[in-house]
Amino acid sequence: MIHTGRHFLQIPGPTNVPDRVLRAMDQPVIDHRGPEFAELGLAILSGLREIFQTRGHVIVYPSSGTGACEAALINTLSAVDRVIIFETGQFSDVWHQIGERLGLDVDYVPGNWRRGASAADLEARLSSDTRHAVKAVVVVHNETSTGVTSRIPELRRVMNRLRHPALLIVDAISSLGSIDFRMDEWEVDVTACGSQKGLMVPPGLGFNAISEKALAANKNAKLPRSYWDWQEMLKHNQAGFFPYTPATNLLFGLREALTMMQEEGLANIFRRHVRHGEATRAAVRAWGLEIVCEEPLEYSNSMTAVFTPEGHDADRLRKIILEHFDMSLGAGLGKLAGKAFRIGHLGSFNDLMLAGTLSGVEMGLRLAGIPHKEGGIMAALNSLTPSGTRKPEPASVSR
Repeated sequence: MIHTGRHFLQIPGPTNVPDRVLRAMDQPVIDHRGPEFAELGLAILSGLREIFQTRGHVIVYPSSGTGACEAALINTLSAVDRVIIFETGQFSDVWHQIGERLGLDVDYVPGNWRRGASAADLEARLSSDTRHAVKAVVVVHNETSTGVTSRIPELRRVMNRLRHPALLIVDAISSLGSIDFRMDEWEVDVTACGSQKGLMVPPGLGFNAISEKALAANKNAKLPRSYWDWQEMLKHNQAGFFPYTPATNLLFGLREALTMMQEEGLANIFRRHVRHGEATRAAVRAWGLEIVCEEPLEYSNSMTAVFTPEGHDADRLRKIILEHFDMSLGAGLGKLAGKAFRIGHLGSFNDLMLAGTLSGVEMGLRLAGIPHKEGGIMAALNSLTPSGTRKPEPASVSR
């Protein structure tokens, strides 16, 4: 089938890359040891601190987000250190696998993939850890496979109340730049992130934001590291450089993306994502379908995972939508494979793009013969433009 118009990329990442970012990347490579690059490097490192809401260091790797996750662990821990990791979905399992492969003693707290990390479970484990054998607590802030956002401040309050010295390590890959994340205020010690979601840049950059407490742990960490070594990065970053060849053109794009985010303002970005999350959930409820996240306080505002009814294959629905409407939706991952589909509504995104996305889903439900109620699109539109919204005054006519 031949499609006209633009492709709708509505997976939860990589997300749509704005034209301004694409144009910024479309320029000659420069000397990564020269003064022009130093200005680029320093501007990016400063801008990233604003997005992470931290005064600490932010490190940029030419890597995926998974690389940044590994870097967070090997820079702070030693072999057989005990680590608590909460099972919240497919990407918490990535952390689990990395930890075990590094030789860490992983306590993988079981979850049902429909709720976030439990403060009560954390308290139970840390209360009994009188010898402070647990060296780190790892949480995925926004689980991309399930649309569940864990409540990080509640976990930190438990750790502080128990005066437990473990590091708090957070995966913000699908939340940074789209869902409010406050590294310093929430006392997060290491944050791992990637470029391809809320930051609106193509895949290829990984980030670690690090606290002073994490830097102190780094001095005693014994896991082997070379490429991921924070100390080498920090030494070169002082002047805006990197210890090895950086992804220069991705950094051009990142600088432009950070400028765009500064222009819109973080608070406005978060509000926009809240509106789109609420409108998407309104559509899902109107269709009579079930949202994967079962705790309203943990609804994700960057993506929504939706169950298809029993006996109906979510991957078949996705295939029909792609073939007929040229729109990509996220697949169900791991335990949700074939049972759920995921709607991404993060990054460079607006009301009309969301309306088009939800229209594609509703038409796909109809073509796939999946039982649902009509009216999802109207429910979303009513959420985006409630009846009480003040209409603009008509333009005056000069005579």
